[in-house]
Amino acid sequence: MNKGQLVEFVAAELMTSRLQASRMLEAVLHGIRQGLREENSVTISGFGTFEVRARKARLGRNPHTGEAIEIAEGRRVGFRVGKNLKQSV
Repeated sequence: MNKGQLVEFVAAELMTSRLQASRMLEAVLHGIRQGLREENSVTISGFGTFEVRARKARLGRNPHTGEAIEIAEGRRVGFRVGKNLKQSV
């Protein structure tokens, strides 16, 4: 399912227009981004937890040349599945 299909699903479930469903979805996604930026995690009960995880610097390889390169440390978003979601899949 892509974003457009998700908007269609939300619009049908809530019996609303695609425009309103799109705005609702964007608001939810914006809230998740804000929560990750400010608090480093967002928990949706029964669904799961989005969290910011630190990645250490490491040594990698250039796939074209095989040359060793240094990969800088960084941050990434991780997701832990909630109990209800795990059971439904």
